[in-house]
Amino acid sequence: MGILDFLTGEFIDVIEWTDDTRDTMVWRFEREGHAIKYGAKLTVREGQAAVFIHEGQLADVFAPGLYLLETNNMPVLTTLQHWDHGFKSPFKSEIYFINTTRFNDLKWGTKNPIICRDPEFGPVRLRAFGSYAMRVGDPAKFMQEIVGTDGEFTADEISFQIRNVIVQEVSRVLAGSSIPVLDMAANTADLGRMIAGAIAPLVATYGLTIPEFYIENISLPEAVEAVLDKRTSMGIVGDLSRYAQFNAAEALGQPGSAAASGMGAAMGMGMGAAMGAAMGGTVGPWGAAPAQGPAAAPMAPPPPPVEKVWHLAVNGATQGPFGRGHLGRMVAEGSFARETLVWSPGQDGWKPAGEIAELAQLFTIAPPPPPPAV
Repeated sequence: MGILDFLTGEFIDVIEWTDDTRDTMVWRFEREGHAIKYGAKLTVREGQAAVFIHEGQLADVFAPGLYLLETNNMPVLTTLQHWDHGFKSPFKSEIYFINTTRFNDLKWGTKNPIICRDPEFGPVRLRAFGSYAMRVGDPAKFMQEIVGTDGEFTADEISFQIRNVIVQEVSRVLAGSSIPVLDMAANTADLGRMIAGAIAPLVATYGLTIPEFYIENISLPEAVEAVLDKRTSMGIVGDLSRYAQFNAAEALGQPGSAAASGMGAAMGMGMGAAMGAAMGGTVGPWGAAPAQGPAAAPMAPPPPPVEKVWHLAVNGATQGPFGRGHLGRMVAEGSFARETLVWSPGQDGWKPAGEIAELAQLFTIAPPPPPPAV
């Protein structure tokens, strides 16, 4: 090998970068001390930009394409370096390839709650999270403001700073939007555009753009959501009085139900309190109470007693529940007899109707069979 061939081999004449990663934003072409040959080929692929740094100064930015590194292609570099030998000598510069494609599905979220003033609920605490896309819009500014001399710069190194900018603007926009909490889910697209517009000038100073920004969720604290669920349930129930009566009837219909016995005790206590108040306010459910003067407001009347009901066992099946009046009619019709097994809430097992004091009277006052037709 001649000396000329050796010197020619020392000069790099093909400069390119094939990115096989998903998060590299900037990659420095490693020269390993080799000089770049005048007239070398520079290949910049789609989604890339090449930045020349010569003697510590940014010299040129190349868009996608194939370039021969000659004087007519590097006007800025020519003014920085006065080459001799008719611009045929090699030169040493740093070449950085910048990935200008989008970096998608980057996450953001609020670490701490955002305190907002809701027109319906008053002060509330909100949390929000979502995703965004990021790309390099100005390679020269990105090199000057962010990368510096980093030989391999990844998206993770800048995404943390971008998240801080996003959270700051999210807090400001949500707090000043005056949109009710219950309507924010229907306005996430508008809120996202407002936040993206507020972020754009700040990230532009880094040479970046945010082409996509999404709000995936805006939520209340768990305790507040639980209360909101109860409020929703109340709206679905409607008339609470009728709902309470329905629950009471359901509880009484359950054999041996603790709710039935507890409700009976509560009703007895309420009736005792009402009777004590009717006798001059001297007796209450827990003992003596001071007498009330004539100006005392009358107490509300006690609730009507719940009618006792019975279930019947007929031919291996359960019928009912029936009230006492209904059973009296069944006695007259002959479909209810002393031997019929009956059960009511609180009763210990099934018993013949004739052994139940309240029902035995139905058979003693039943009219005799009608006389035969004449």
